[in-house]
Amino acid sequence: MGSPKFTLTYFAAFSVALISLFSCDTSEKSTNERIENISFDEEELDRNRSQIDLALAQNKNWYAHWSSDLGMFDASQFELVMTDSIDPMEMPERNPILKGDPLFPYQMPHPTGNGTMDIYSYKVEAQDAIDTPFLNPDSEVVWYKEDGMKERLLFMGPSGMFEEGLWLSESEFLVLGFFQEEAGYRPMAWLINVENHSLRQFQMNKVSESYVPQSYINSKIKQVDLG
Repeated sequence: MGSPKFTLTYFAAFSVALISLFSCDTSEKSTNERIENISFDEEELDRNRSQIDLALAQNKNWYAHWSSDLGMFDASQFELVMTDSIDPMEMPERNPILKGDPLFPYQMPHPTGNGTMDIYSYKVEAQDAIDTPFLNPDSEVVWYKEDGMKERLLFMGPSGMFEEGLWLSESEFLVLGFFQEEAGYRPMAWLINVENHSLRQFQMNKVSESYVPQSYINSKIKQVDLG
């Protein structure tokens, strides 16, 4: 029978080896998870930039409007600055923008018919009761769903504006616009997933010092005289 001292020493050495092996395994597993997360993030970022390029290609007027000021650009110049969840603030309200309304042509129907996305009716006050249409200081992105419910997905104060939008799929909607900051006016892109209510916000790495905030809306909304 081995001495108690030898047995205790052997047990201690075995325990250290076991702990070291477990630590190495845990460390390797954590490293692999980080690599997988980084790889996933890079793949998702590449996908998002492809979506922004698609939006730029399909919104040629918006691209031309900004490139006349900033020069040619593409999605590689948009940096991801924020990811967040969205409180959709769902409430019962049917779409008030119907045929005959001057803003009706600028609504964006859902790809499978589930209502429309609206980015202009909160910004542009042009109801029949108003003699002179005008722009509100605030903007919002609203989804009027087919079931009569309304979801407010984005809201922005006077520091910026939502200017264009595009359904990328039945669950993803992309908004183009700008933020005003101390350095100037910076083009932005907001990617909304209406299914899981998530938001990814991108900003361009250029700013314009001379952009006129209402210039794109004035040229876009031709059926409303905004002065």
